[in-house]
Parts: sequence; structure tokens; C-alpha cells
Amino acid sequence: MTRKRKHTNHANHERWIVSYADFVTLLFAFFVVLFATANADRGKAGVVAAAVRAALNETKVTGHGSGAAKANAYAGASKAKLAQDSAEVTRTAMELLPSMQLLERELHPEIQRGTVELQMEARGLTISFKQAAFFDSGSDQIKPDAIVTIAKVGGALLKISNPVRLEGHTDNIPISSSRFSNNWMLSSSRAIAVLDVLTGQFQVPRTRLAVGGYADVVPVASNDTEEGRARNRRVDVVILSEYGAASQPQRN
Repeated sequence: MTRKRKHTNHANHERWIVSYADFVTLLFAFFVVLFATANADRGKAGVVAAAVRAALNETKVTGHGSGAAKANAYAGASKAKLAQDSAEVTRTAMELLPSMQLLERELHPEIQRGTVELQMEARGLTISFKQAAFFDSGSDQIKPDAIVTIAKVGGALLKISNPVRLEGHTDNIPISSSRFSNNWMLSSSRAIAVLDVLTGQFQVPRTRLAVGGYADVVPVASNDTEEGRARNRRVDVVILSEYGAASQPQRN
């Protein structure tokens, strides 16, 4: 009788190739998902990046000559403030991104003409109405053509519940007229004029609004040129983020 020889099962040393192939497939799928997500959120990422860059620029500390030692002394505190501002401006950008995208579409003609500017800050989204398009020089009477633009902003405000600040600004050229004895009165009165239109014509709740007049003390450009002064003459509609609203008086 012939006995069948028993074959020994040898260990398969190439089984790792199967696991490796599965790993590569999963890794490829992971990167495909990342790529798709990045493309879908490219616009959002751009807004957030721009907002963070703005925060970084606003919190720079520089030192020159004898002031360098003082700047270095505050460097640690400045870095902590920088980190906090960067985080807050990122959160603000994410919170108010839908409002910014809506207003960019609605106000596209005005933005192209340079009569309106949008800017994301740590405290919120700022819509700047340029004086030349909204008011005559030295006046707080809103031009009839400007009502259409204010209506677009009013419509956007009705879609959100954030509090809003209306802030008037002027250039540094003094004013003295029968109605306004200084730029503080003019800047405040222009902000109130925009408030009256938003509440009276477009039913924005007045409980969400606040007014401030800053005259020429918060410029966005140099007052040494006419172009800079024109940019400084404005009314800012600031849609406050949760972070920005925290610094406002609490309402019952």
C-alpha cells in the first residue's frame, strides 16, 4: 500500500501585499474627499484667510530707536492678543459668511462703482456707505438714489438676528454751519438718518440698532489727500458678531 505524502502548508509571506493595497486604496479615497471638500469650501476659506490677515495686520507691534525696548516689553502680551484676535476673526468670518456672500451679490454694482465697501473684522461685517453717493457735502439728508442701496442692506438685516451699529465718520476738515457746529454732530446725524430709513421704510427692528458718531478720529485712509478724505467720509453699518456684540450694553 502506498501512503500519500502529507503536504505541509507553508506560510504565505506575500499576504502583506493585500493589506498594503487596501491601505493605499483607503488613503487615495481619503485624499479625494479632502480635495473635494477643499474645492467646495474654497470661497469660505478665502474669506476666512483674508479676515485673519486683516487681524494680523491690525495687531502688529513694531519698534524703532528708543521705542524698540518698549515694544519688546509688550511682545508677549501682543502675541497672546494676536492669537485671540486671529481666533475671533476666524469665528466671525464663519458666522457672518452667508451674510457677506448675500451682500456681495446684492451690492455688486455699488461695490464695482466704489460707493460701498465690505470688510470682515473681528467684531463683525462692516458695510461702508461713502458720503459722496449718500449725502451732499455738509448735509445729513440722504440722496434719493441711495435709498435703493439701503434697501438691499435692510433686506439682508431682516434675514439675520445680529445686533447692528450705525457709525458716522467724517474727514478732518472742520465744519461750522447753521445746522452743525462740528463734525461730531454731522457724523452722528448721518448715522441717525440711515437708522431712520432702515426702521421707517424697511422695518428693521429699532431694538437691534445702535448709533455712534466718530467725527474724524477713526479714519480708514490718510486725510492728507482728497482721495483719502473721501474714503473717510462714510457711514458704516456694522453687523456685529457674537464676539462684537459681547462688548455692547446688555439689553433686557
